[in-house]
Amino acid sequence: MARFEKSRPKSPKPHAAVAARPRASTAPSIEDTMFFPRLRRHAKWMFVFLALVFALGFVVFGVGAGGTGIGDIFRDQGGTSSGQSVSDAQKNAAESPKSVQAWRDLSTAYQTEGDTAGAIDALNRAIALKPKSPDAYRELAGLHLTRATEYQQQLQQAQITAAFRAPGTAFPTLTTKSGQATLTDPLQTAVTSGVTNDATTLYQQVAAEATAAVDAYKKLAGLQPNDPNVQLELAQAAQQTGDVTTAIGAYEKFLKLSPDDPNASVVKAQLKQLKKNASG
Repeated sequence: MARFEKSRPKSPKPHAAVAARPRASTAPSIEDTMFFPRLRRHAKWMFVFLALVFALGFVVFGVGAGGTGIGDIFRDQGGTSSGQSVSDAQKNAAESPKSVQAWRDLSTAYQTEGDTAGAIDALNRAIALKPKSPDAYRELAGLHLTRATEYQQQLQQAQITAAFRAPGTAFPTLTTKSGQATLTDPLQTAVTSGVTNDATTLYQQVAAEATAAVDAYKKLAGLQPNDPNVQLELAQAAQQTGDVTTAIGAYEKFLKLSPDDPNASVVKAQLKQLKKNASG
């Protein structure tokens, strides 16, 4: 009988070539075609702006300040009454235009309705009648910071809306071998341009409201120059709006007024960093 040998698996040749790696594709990845990653690369300043506004939230809610935040302001309206409707408060203010309390009540009513702009206007009318009211300036600063937060929320909503209005951004862009786009996506261009314009406007509005808050704190500090909490609130607001000179001055005065405050170590660190940045 013929003998059959079991077939043995062939061993690889000593110099067998290693399988070639696939060539790197010049086509954009899936992430490259998505709206937000592309926007993040081409409009990084927008995300820096968002980081700034989130940092501003520390001032809005008084985190780490040991002072008065917006929550405290709304809980203590400096003696204004509550529960009044906007229409009733408007009627009272119209009948008594020289009444500080009437304008403060109108401001409170607007706040209850969520109309921050109206609340600011009414409170300014009250301040014009009584310009040396510390409570009014603290409340005004809080309202301007609230308004800045509202603009930031509008920016976020604009970005979300833009993502759904650009279906063309889900398709790859034709590119050369070097990765350069040969044709632009008109939908993506239009949407990005629109978001950028909206963001620029909103950024300017945020900056204006934050600056107004700093101005209100400055007036408050002028009325209560020996209150360390006022200096700390002023320093925080000024720092977040980029007013380094005011922030440094207020931090230094806070440490002078209250050197043993629990926040003193944090303030010293902030002060050191601000001075380092200013000199660099």
